[in-house]
Amino acid sequence: MDDLEDRLLTRNGLATRRLAAMLLDQAEDARLPRLKDYAEQMGVGNGTAQAALQTLEDTGAIETVARGHLGTFLVRADRARLWRLAGLGTVLAAMPLPYSRRYEGLASGLRAAYEAAGLPFAVTFMRGATARVAALLEGKADVVVASRLAADRLVESHPVELVADLGAETYVGSHGLLLRDGVTVDAPGLRVAVDSASEDQRVLAERAFTGRGEDVVWVEASYMQLRSLFERGEVDATVWNLDEVQDRLGPGVRALPLDDRITRELAQRNSSAAFLTRAGEAGRFTVLRETVDMSLITEVQRQVVRGDRLPTY
Repeated sequence: MDDLEDRLLTRNGLATRRLAAMLLDQAEDARLPRLKDYAEQMGVGNGTAQAALQTLEDTGAIETVARGHLGTFLVRADRARLWRLAGLGTVLAAMPLPYSRRYEGLASGLRAAYEAAGLPFAVTFMRGATARVAALLEGKADVVVASRLAADRLVESHPVELVADLGAETYVGSHGLLLRDGVTVDAPGLRVAVDSASEDQRVLAERAFTGRGEDVVWVEASYMQLRSLFERGEVDATVWNLDEVQDRLGPGVRALPLDDRITRELAQRNSSAAFLTRAGEAGRFTVLRETVDMSLITEVQRQVVRGDRLPTY
């Protein structure tokens, strides 16, 4: 392997890296572009392009077959090996803070699935989907994990693309209305905690209290501040993720279901974990989606949520 690494630093080796990246999203059983086309794209001679293609064949990253006048076809591609040969490095996923077992399970499942695929993977934790997308666009992360609800809104307003959706209850179980004891939801001047960094929480809170106007006082707060704010009587209500919420808020706060109208409209999109990447790069990560076992992600997550497996991320 050390010898291969040394060879990849040569002119031919650099062409091999570029060609590996170009072949990442090439469909199997599809006709490859002509060798001269690859050479032109890489700015090298035909001989260098041929040597790069041969290196990928020799390392087992690809297998091709020539079919006469029809051209050369890609028979098989080892996406994980192509990724490594392309020198794309560790896939860094930006996730929400792991305050719930479901989030811990999701991080553990991602790590397990990427490791099983032979792909380098790391995770970083950041509060707020908007902040995670900012890190993505600054090149500080490769993939962002958010709810499908937040992902759809972020795609509309940022140069990002949806890569995958893991399905219901992979991001949160459900959201509910948290209300301080002794306070009614229709009380005038209700002080409602809202986290502007959380697209989900902000949207759901606005929907829950729509039409109240100045009758609601919005209090900017993160989930880490909720317990002390409720205990000191500084907020009366909020909408929040119910996963393990009672253990974190303590006594004096009760959880109520959200209005059926809100849950019918938003429940599935809000509870589904979605992956985002930079616009124009979704093809590369679609390949990884096909390489990474998504069912392993959700299975590991379920094991962690049930307590059958310790989180490892």
